[in-house]
Amino acid sequence: MKGVGRETIQMQWVMGRGRDSDNPEFLPEVRGACGFGDYGKIVNDGSVAAVSAKLWKNGGGCGACYQVRCKIPQFCDENGANVVVTDYGEGDRTDFIMSPRAFSKLGRNAIASEKLKKYGVLDVEYKRVPCTFKGNNIVYQINENSRNPDYFAINILYVGGTYDVTAVEIWQREHHQWEAMRRSYGAVFDFANPPKGEIKLRFQVGSNIEVHNVVSRFPIPAAWKAGATYSTKILPY
Repeated sequence: MKGVGRETIQMQWVMGRGRDSDNPEFLPEVRGACGFGDYGKIVNDGSVAAVSAKLWKNGGGCGACYQVRCKIPQFCDENGANVVVTDYGEGDRTDFIMSPRAFSKLGRNAIASEKLKKYGVLDVEYKRVPCTFKGNNIVYQINENSRNPDYFAINILYVGGTYDVTAVEIWQREHHQWEAMRRSYGAVFDFANPPKGEIKLRFQVGSNIEVHNVVSRFPIPAAWKAGATYSTKILPY
């Protein structure tokens, strides 16, 4: 029953509004609200979106996957587009500001997609869908501003399924306890004066109905460097 409940609560269609970005070269800023950097340009083959505050969740919604489809039968593809949240943005009560690649997938064909652009803002329906393009692990990267051994920060790049990372903790060997990292912004968590040696992390992942703690299977090496990417190697459920 737990699996049925998760599908029922998280995967119902919701009415909303979506639009193409005004900038024809749209991709989230290199340092956008989620802190994904260059990853925000290439994830999901560029089918990405900036979302409203209710979906951005103060950064907790970064990396979430949604299926979005529009409501004009003669132009709209019935499957719509699958997008990954890589930024925060709102305009004219929109829920999604979609990259050109993502927006073009709303149309039945190229001609229909061009017609849809002329509408400006579209009525859409959307639902949360599992992220599956990297498996079901939690993938994170050591933030470029990290400095070993003085300052440690990570970007949460990917969470499998329909879960959000709501908190990250670091193991303090000296005190034999977990200590919370600070959510700096978006999907970036940081910690000043991290423990020396290997670093062990615990992730709190949650959905609308359940919360789990996931401990990364392998610690981060003591000689960690900014830019390195790691996976928990464990499913978030």
